[in-house]
Amino acid sequence: MGQKTNPIGLRLGIIKGWDSNWYGGRNFEDKLVEDKKIRQYLHARLSKASVSKIIIERTLKLVTVTIHTGRPGMIIGKGGQEVDKLKEELKKLTKKEVQINISEIKRPELDTRLVANSIAKQIEGRISFRRAAKTAVASTMRMGAEGIKILIAGRLGGAEMARNEMYKEGRIPLHTLRADIDYARDEAHTTYGRIGVKVWICHGEIYGKPELVPTGESKKGGRKGGRKGRKK
Repeated sequence: MGQKTNPIGLRLGIIKGWDSNWYGGRNFEDKLVEDKKIRQYLHARLSKASVSKIIIERTLKLVTVTIHTGRPGMIIGKGGQEVDKLKEELKKLTKKEVQINISEIKRPELDTRLVANSIAKQIEGRISFRRAAKTAVASTMRMGAEGIKILIAGRLGGAEMARNEMYKEGRIPLHTLRADIDYARDEAHTTYGRIGVKVWICHGEIYGKPELVPTGESKKGGRKGGRKGRKK
């Protein structure tokens, strides 16, 4: 099972929390569609700001959006002008009061979304996929990850037949539910077609009963929030 499903979805409610935190009630589907629109809009609007996760929390009249990013300065802007503009745009989209929180990712090499995006951008820039993957593996392991696996699939190097190549270092125990596995995927759009990039990173193991916070992030943006311990 661990090989066939999203590692984050498999661990929901065990060691990982949800990216949308609210009670739906009778109009659950409307809020779900609105969440998707908010995420699509922000990923398109902030495509160059290294956005990793968007956490959405709701009360009766307020929508709180927490953006986890590797480049907070680009979102905040000079004197907070950009973030105020973004807040007004989201108010028009949702027709509700919106509060935006910016959380900085201190070590982007350990964030799967940012690693996958970096590899995809390099492939689009005609850098060798092998070089991009091996560089990402080396920098992630250097930052202290327990393991990393990268799978690149498509017409690699402009080959006529699609294939996939995997690059792995360390340990990635996908069947172990206490293992803190982060996962993301991205696409590179090349002249030969799309090339898919999948990234798994193991941050260690969690013992005890952790406080369930969105996909392994604490409220303050750290990776240790609510955890009893981690195996060295």
